[in-house]
Amino acid sequence: MKKEMRSGYTTGACMAAGVKAGLLFLAGEYCESVVLTALDGTPLAIPVKAVQAVEDGARAEIIKDSGDDPDITNGVSVFTTIRRLPLGSGIVFRAGAGIGRVTKPGLSVPPGEPSINPGPRQLVRNVVAGFPGESGDWEVEVSIPAGETLAKRTLNPILGVVGGISIIGTTGVLRPMSEEGFKNSLVPQIDVARAAGYDTLIFVPGKIGENIAVANGLPREAVVQTSNFIGFMLEAAAERKVRRVLLLGHLGKLAKVAAGVFYTHNRIGDGRLEAMAAYAAAEGLPPEGVRRILDATTTEDAMPVLEEAGLTRVYDILSARASQRAERYVFGDMKIGVVMATLQGKILGMDENAREIGRDFHWNIESS
Repeated sequence: MKKEMRSGYTTGACMAAGVKAGLLFLAGEYCESVVLTALDGTPLAIPVKAVQAVEDGARAEIIKDSGDDPDITNGVSVFTTIRRLPLGSGIVFRAGAGIGRVTKPGLSVPPGEPSINPGPRQLVRNVVAGFPGESGDWEVEVSIPAGETLAKRTLNPILGVVGGISIIGTTGVLRPMSEEGFKNSLVPQIDVARAAGYDTLIFVPGKIGENIAVANGLPREAVVQTSNFIGFMLEAAAERKVRRVLLLGHLGKLAKVAAGVFYTHNRIGDGRLEAMAAYAAAEGLPPEGVRRILDATTTEDAMPVLEEAGLTRVYDILSARASQRAERYVFGDMKIGVVMATLQGKILGMDENAREIGRDFHWNIESS
């Protein structure tokens, strides 16, 4: 029998639990756990590690429990400090140690604000509203001492969130990360790039494309990581009225796109070697060479076959085919260019759309 995955609670729920524990403490009640109602109606029982008095308020420590989700904040301490404010102040959120601050438009909170998403803020408001007679005028400061280090393993530096991690969560419940959830976590990169004024974006499946883009002067603000979800991210860009996309990455990933594969995880879709072999055969590669490509372990292993046969133009052809397939995938809503490279970052081929985009960015990509 398949084991049911255990859910946990978000950093936003930890913050809200800390607020509730602090309010109860100030009312003379020390509790070992608190119960919250998540924004989707799910009841959450959250242990409280410690509560103590501070000047004008209280400070609570909650240990993040991610359940069976491989979340990088699992087990960290989330400290929430509440301090009474003058009547009419409302709830004011502050970023403590390890909590990032938004510096770019396009996210769910404006630049200058602590990176505390709307869901967690609403959870806190609901907690405060649940105390009869409470005026609701509080400063809420959240801190995660490990946050600045952990943020380096997130998309925050790309999204323009500096100084630490974000307090996130849509409802407060943390269910084991689904494929859908991971895909959706990539989309804000597009929103940030659009808000920065870019209608041409550079999509990179991984570090190879990103390093090439940055090394050759393409604007970092226009670079978007897609992971294996190239098709999904193209659709998200089309929905947001992006005009053009430059797909820039390793031959092995983008040859799959030429074969019509838009979810490029190696256990889901392949066809890279078959695509190389087919287009090389169409350009005159003898059967023995075709078999060598098909027998290769990786596209890098197959590259010497094209070199020996004088058929390196196949990379341009594969790029053009990938571009055509990608434009067809989004029903022609965007112009898409493709640049293919080696593991070392050497550019192998590109199509005319990529050349046009490169010229507009003042990047002579053919000389790289």
